[in-house]
Amino acid sequence: MARTVIVGLDGSPESRAAAEWAAREAKLRGLALKLVHVWEPVPEPMAQAPLLGAETQQHWSERIPRESAEGLRLRHPGVEITAEQLSGRPADVLTRQAKDAALLVLGSRGMSGIGGFLVGSVGQAVLAHTERPVVLVRAGEQAADEHVADPAGIPSAAGPYRPVVLGLATDDPDPSLVEFAFDAADRRATSLRVVHGWNPPPYYAYGLAADIELHGELSRQEATALSDVLRPWRQKFPSVEVVEESRYGTPANHLVDASREASLVVVGRRIRRNSLGSHIGPVTHAVLHHSTAPVAVVPHG
Repeated sequence: MARTVIVGLDGSPESRAAAEWAAREAKLRGLALKLVHVWEPVPEPMAQAPLLGAETQQHWSERIPRESAEGLRLRHPGVEITAEQLSGRPADVLTRQAKDAALLVLGSRGMSGIGGFLVGSVGQAVLAHTERPVVLVRAGEQAADEHVADPAGIPSAAGPYRPVVLGLATDDPDPSLVEFAFDAADRRATSLRVVHGWNPPPYYAYGLAADIELHGELSRQEATALSDVLRPWRQKFPSVEVVEESRYGTPANHLVDASREASLVVVGRRIRRNSLGSHIGPVTHAVLHHSTAPVAVVPHG
């Protein structure tokens, strides 16, 4: 069965931006788009209230996926779009829906005063438990934001895509993470900027500032390791221009800086089936909260 792109929809500005992004992504991938609206039944005491009755609430909420689908079909001809309303806890329903999806797209409110995302409890739970890629899109995200401005400096979706940015650790790179990023760049006919941030081992740290030669050797080792990891992927995706950046310092800071010129930022999340709570990793957590571009979180073993 062909996978679909699924977007969680609740009628908010962030979920509408996510739906538009998801429709564009579905077209790039040649896949169908499915809008999922989760209706969480009201508690029984509230259901008895004349203005908040369960049937009334459900009637109005049914308009969200139906009308959204109609609008998306007009704006994205050629994309097969379906809509479904399901009931239950949103995080649980979306996690189940994601099992058969190519990726799940969610909206997120922009953080006041700075770039990045404000990931709510539903988004956090879905990110922590789904084993399919999840893309976070901010409210206000426009198609033109993913493209290079025209010669006059005006944002335009007609221009080429900005680079895709991949955050990559070289000690245990997962193939699914790397392939997702290369594939995204290939479909957008743009370059892939691979950002690898590194810090010296603890036993080197005290002497590093005074030992320029040691710093240079460590830098060369890290750059070589990054090139070795990417070599087979360059061969698999020969049309993708790859820019390698192995930089000393905190990986999250480098990725956030790179996000300002990116169409998409791709980061990983290690799957921890036996752990409790939400674990998305410190680098991914920081990127989600400060990236100015949509962020794809790819789970891996």
